[in-house]
Amino acid sequence: MKTVNDFKEYQIIDMADGMKLEIWNDLKLLRPDPQIIWNEKSNENLWNDIDATYNRSNTGGGCWNIKNNNIPSSWQIHYQDMTFNLKLMGFKHTGLFPEQAYNWNLIREKIRNANRKVKVLNLFAYTGAASIAALMENADVVHVDASRGMIDWAKENVKSNNLEDRNIRFLVDDVVKFVKREIRRGNKYDIILMDPPSFGRGANKEVWSIEKDLFNLVELCTELLSDNPILFLINSYSTGLSKTILENILYLTVNKKVKGFISSDELGIEMKNSKLLLPCGIYVRWERNN
Repeated sequence: MKTVNDFKEYQIIDMADGMKLEIWNDLKLLRPDPQIIWNEKSNENLWNDIDATYNRSNTGGGCWNIKNNNIPSSWQIHYQDMTFNLKLMGFKHTGLFPEQAYNWNLIREKIRNANRKVKVLNLFAYTGAASIAALMENADVVHVDASRGMIDWAKENVKSNNLEDRNIRFLVDDVVKFVKREIRRGNKYDIILMDPPSFGRGANKEVWSIEKDLFNLVELCTELLSDNPILFLINSYSTGLSKTILENILYLTVNKKVKGFISSDELGIEMKNSKLLLPCGIYVRWERNN
């Protein structure tokens, strides 16, 4: 499992009963996580003075129970030299997945080591943490998401990092339709990133299913790879797809076009002052052989 140990403003401080107790830059949040199937708390005293708890509904969804009336509608968190804007979202999220810091570091390293201008395509790009990582290294970025709200949030993150002068295009679009248009336009990218949901709808209600649609999308994306590609990275939170399945997809698509090295692993977060680790999805990546 891959983790980072330098995310100073985010920490899991306890886990039990299907809930993770987290510190987000001085705000203490309690959120559900289905992986936490044990009921033993490591430190009962930490479960006091919680600022907000996300409670699931028996009929689906849920809502935040805000106990601190002074909790801001939005606040910031920092990782290394990057800044991200956070909010309490209706479906338990805050707009950032801290375990992805491992991938942000990798993206930045790959761009730095390229010693040339790098073009990055970020699909299902959410609030843009990976786009920020690429922009910090002066890459050209195309950021695609089907949600106007997520695109606006990503723009906020770009502004908070003082990166408005960098080359980034934001597109509210269905990812598959966008990729097909890019193929017709003849555009090419050195790095392709994607973080597909298990299920979703596009800008015009197009239905996405990761089991049915991921292979075809990755196969299409191989036509967007430059003559000297650097990285193809897929993140997945779907319990229905194993690392091996995702590796197979890259072997049958990207690696068929350009021979490289394929690897995969879990991403996770270490609990503070503990040997416990929380799994937070998987990644698989293709890298060009040096």
